Amino acid sequence: MNWNLPFPSGRQPVLARNVVSTSQPLAAQAGAAVFARGGNAIDAALAAAITLTVVEPTMNGIGGDAFALIWDGKGLHGLNASGRSPAAWTPERFAGRDKMPNLGWDSVTVPGGVSAWAALSERFGRLPFESLFEDAMRHARDGFPVSPVIARQWAQAVEDLAAQPGFTAFMPQGRAPRVGEVWRFPEQADTLQEIARTRGESFYRGRLAQAIAAFSAQHGGALTAEDLAAHQPEWVTPVTVDFHGHTVHEIPPNGQGLAALIALGLLEHLPYDATAPGSAARMHLEIEAMRLAFADLQTHVGDPAHMRVSAEQLLDPAYLQERARLIDPAHAGSYGPGEPASGGTVYLCAADAEGRMVSFIQSNYKGFGSGVVVPGTGIALHNRGIGFVTTPGHVNQVGGNKRPLHSIIPAFLTRKGQPVMAFGVMGGNMQAQGHVQMVLRCVAEGHNPQACSDAPRWRIDDTATLILEPTVPQAVVDGLVAMGHTPRVLPHGNLEFGSAQLVARLDTATSGTDSAVYAAGSDHRRDGQAVGC
Repeated sequence: MNWNLPFPSGRQPVLARNVVSTSQPLAAQAGAAVFARGGNAIDAALAAAITLTVVEPTMNGIGGDAFALIWDGKGLHGLNASGRSPAAWTPERFAGRDKMPNLGWDSVTVPGGVSAWAALSERFGRLPFESLFEDAMRHARDGFPVSPVIARQWAQAVEDLAAQPGFTAFMPQGRAPRVGEVWRFPEQADTLQEIARTRGESFYRGRLAQAIAAFSAQHGGALTAEDLAAHQPEWVTPVTVDFHGHTVHEIPPNGQGLAALIALGLLEHLPYDATAPGSAARMHLEIEAMRLAFADLQTHVGDPAHMRVSAEQLLDPAYLQERARLIDPAHAGSYGPGEPASGGTVYLCAADAEGRMVSFIQSNYKGFGSGVVVPGTGIALHNRGIGFVTTPGHVNQVGGNKRPLHSIIPAFLTRKGQPVMAFGVMGGNMQAQGHVQMVLRCVAEGHNPQACSDAPRWRIDDTATLILEPTVPQAVVDGLVAMGHTPRVLPHGNLEFGSAQLVARLDTATSGTDSAVYAAGSDHRRDGQAVGC
């Protein structure tokens, strides 16, 4: 691992035996406090995640979904805690629409995040579940000063969501809180306390579930108490691809992690190592592989029960080799989907001295989500329904009791069956392409976790436009233009390129200790922090 920091950020990697890295310092410190009380990496990750619903409400909330990858010291486990659509969401309900609603009750699917907290604690946690809520409840009751990035996101959300049912709870003075203002939400603390006391049962089959269902009925929503009660998180086997002697792990569909694996699999069949790090030629191959991967993702991937091709078929080496032949190393292309052979988000990671590692992500999707906030609870409901399409016959067409194509994805890297790194990059469709860039910076270029995060990023945005960070050298921009790309360079301070958190395990022979030792990085593009203890 290279300990140089070749990219500007002003941050150093954090080295420790126990570490947690999140997008908000108070949440990272909540994780560290759990370590100090004898908790393990799973406890720390959960305390951080629960606290994030309070201190970074612009990116996640109690009413969102979650996914996780857990290294328990011996093997890797996947958890899909995304919720399904209401049973009443028939295609006819959305007939005549060319796309799904962005806001309101017709964008709300069952929130699965609370079930992830309970399931992870029960299977892997060490401390009592209720103890993981202490910092979150304290910040909700006593308040915390709002940081600059979150204040900016909050102000934008108020412009977009003020008219949605219940959203005024997040703007009691008719506006968003300003930088440095202390934000308190005691009703949110009460809700978290009830979730803690009932291990999430109240949210799905108790008083909180009834409050959600009643508010839905009041405003013509389709979500019912029966929809909530039917929810269960699902333990899943991660899908993988090998890249340069490492194995990259993602949650299987309905998540978009498959796109990251496809892109990396394509790069194994391209002259990637013949290009120079940071060059236009290298970035071109990365971008083209991602465009091909997105073409397959958007056509073939959704709820696995409705997919016509499997993840394994899309990752078949022969299929990837065939698809890679479409990429011209010297010119930009345009790609349709292949035909395989038949057969607003927060991310955090944590690790402990006993060898456990956690890659965890939760989200309300677009900022606060649907804009719907259940009165008296602080529960902001996500808008995951946007992930469906209305195209008749599409594998991801909206329907009842169905999981949509999902953007939030945790990632994990191993080598020869041993853990290397837990990592993730939040931010809509940036997540899969962010995963690709983190793997390439780590595996192909040997950077440490902080440098992996600091490196200039590219993104294919939701309109298929190539956008670049302003830190991409002008020579690289010019080289991409010469190859037929039409990139748009965004100004400094833009949040379009996501936020990464990474924890890498160091070689214990090098560190001279029998306990695990880690290096962590936290993205300078956000307020976040890596904390070790």
